[in-house]
Amino acid sequence: MKQKFENDLETLYDYIGEQKTNINKLYEYLENNEISKLDIIDQFASQLNIKNITNDIRLALITRLVSLRDDSLVQVLKKLEKSEDEIISLQEIAYQFVKNYWHNIHKNTIDYIKQNNLLTPFYQEVFAGVYNVGIAMSSWQTSWTKFIINGVNKQLLQMHNNDEKKVFEFLEKNSLYDLGHNREIADRCYSVLIQKDGKFESQAYIKAFKKEVTAVVDALENFADNLIELDDEVYNQKWEYILYIQSLVKAFSNDKPNTLVQSWADVDEAWMSITTPIQIGHPLEYYEDHFRKAVALEWDIRLTSPKAVKSNTRATKLENMFENIYSKLEQKKSYKDIVIFSKKSLTKVQLYLGRPALFFGAELNGLFSAQVVPNDEVVSKKYGKKIFAFSDEILQAQRAKPFLKLSREILGQEFLTQERNFLFKQTQKWHQVYDITTIGHEYGHILWCDDITESAMNSTGNFKNIEEFKATTGGLVSFYINNDTDESNLWQDVLRDTIKRAVGLIGWMEVDEVQPYYCEGLIHLSGLFDSKVLIWKDNKLHIDMSQDTYNNLKQWYITTYTSLAQHYLDKKDATIWLNQFAIKDDKYFMPVDKTIHEFVLHYFQRYKTIGQELDTVDKKSNYI
Repeated sequence: MKQKFENDLETLYDYIGEQKTNINKLYEYLENNEISKLDIIDQFASQLNIKNITNDIRLALITRLVSLRDDSLVQVLKKLEKSEDEIISLQEIAYQFVKNYWHNIHKNTIDYIKQNNLLTPFYQEVFAGVYNVGIAMSSWQTSWTKFIINGVNKQLLQMHNNDEKKVFEFLEKNSLYDLGHNREIADRCYSVLIQKDGKFESQAYIKAFKKEVTAVVDALENFADNLIELDDEVYNQKWEYILYIQSLVKAFSNDKPNTLVQSWADVDEAWMSITTPIQIGHPLEYYEDHFRKAVALEWDIRLTSPKAVKSNTRATKLENMFENIYSKLEQKKSYKDIVIFSKKSLTKVQLYLGRPALFFGAELNGLFSAQVVPNDEVVSKKYGKKIFAFSDEILQAQRAKPFLKLSREILGQEFLTQERNFLFKQTQKWHQVYDITTIGHEYGHILWCDDITESAMNSTGNFKNIEEFKATTGGLVSFYINNDTDESNLWQDVLRDTIKRAVGLIGWMEVDEVQPYYCEGLIHLSGLFDSKVLIWKDNKLHIDMSQDTYNNLKQWYITTYTSLAQHYLDKKDATIWLNQFAIKDDKYFMPVDKTIHEFVLHYFQRYKTIGQELDTVDKKSNYI
């Protein structure tokens, strides 16, 4: 039975891959100027009341629909001279269009499983149950965004003359954060702020969004009831799933703000005991809400690849690097517990390599390339974490994306030719680099932290804005100081990936929910310019990937990461460290270094001007 189940998993995994290939063809039709095959994009434009559809508009709409990112769409709407309020309204119309499109695709997946009698009745019901809950989660997403992101958060900024520091002080002074474990201020919230009689108070999701959350709870209760009638004959985890779903019902139904973190810790604990290849994802992350870190409405199924070979090699390399860096620091007694905490967390990681199969709610505004969760470090201390990595999905997406004029103008054809030969012709090496940079990033999150690090370092709201750099650089430094020959031949590929990432992240300057990644990019740029890998001269970017500049860069990363580790061990405010590299200039962070500042402004201006224009010089046929 288990063998049949694994065969069915492979069939389903391949089906989802083929489904994505067909969806990605929208990019291909645009590249080949087969506009008649882009009916869905014409419908999308019509919904947004966009009349004269140019190719840059088509690309932005395809990117929103296929890649689920709306930064390109926002730039296009700005070029069409839409006001901020109009853009917010059009983003919501776009969300509804994307939601209906993907819900239909997910319904086809459910039908495919049923019609081909894949998996077992129990797991067929898991898929159906997640889908039904997902419909409710996606409906709620609209109210959540309107109320928190475009409502109370903008109100708080207006009240404090756009001074974020004053917003954080106001929230703390008025006890407007949820309390977590041991009645301390939590690093996240499962509530919203409601204004009553001129004063703010916290309200749990169930009170603030009664209709929407009740629909989610009803769907979850039906889900649990349906599973009770069935048995998990393959993995014997029936009751793990049911107890998990029941804990979700309890958490969503809890109306007392200062007990919410504990309710959701119970969810995470129940979830950690589910170890099958079919993993449900629930509200876990909190990037969108900059002020109170209200947890986003994630809901999905992640399907593990039956062919994936699990290995703890990356964890071992991260641990070796961690010990190496720590040995160079002062050995204070107060650091010891953090070091033990980090190392224990590394050893407890469950690694899942696969694809998102169904996704709803906040994930219709962007999927992750990988994820390490839960964020609740009290839970992780006992139960560890799960790392999800979607390398097949990411490789497929990168190969599908069209070549852009901006990339050639900034990075140059020589760099892009090397990168594209690698992307299209070196599949195995590509997966190795993904392991170093992306899976290494997820393991990198675990290091130098204990259960109070985030709340201690986030008093001015910038913890996430250094944490993403810490994560990526953990993976990179483990590669740089590793003497094994098994990866040493990848140094140019890893360096190109770092350059491409650092430069590309500039495009996210104005997208608030991904500000941590934008800030990460600015810090990477500091290293790339400091080591002379990148030189900005006469309005042109020069790239030097020689052994000398690479060695300079390696040393810069090791020194910078060591200083960051020290900062984490001392639990100092994140803004202090970030401000060495970037300082908030009005609304957005900008580099401290004058030359990098000039380059970032140049790149972003060109991104706004030609960021959606296709490159007609180079073709995929040169590589495939």
